[in-house]
Amino acid sequence: MKRIFFAMPLVFLPATVWATSFDRPIPQSQSATAEFWFFLASLTLIAALGAVGWLVSKR
Repeated sequence: MKRIFFAMPLVFLPATVWATSFDRPIPQSQSATAEFWFFLASLTLIAALGAVGWLVSKR
């Protein structure tokens, strides 16, 4: 049993030694269509918040 525990690191050591390092992903730039929809969603959110504020202030 001791031989198995001694041999385990020797079996798995080459896999860890030859493993590749982590390559960080490079973020892609936004397309013009995505920027347009984000702008439209931002304006819609601002309008909705304004409408809620107006409705609450009337009460």
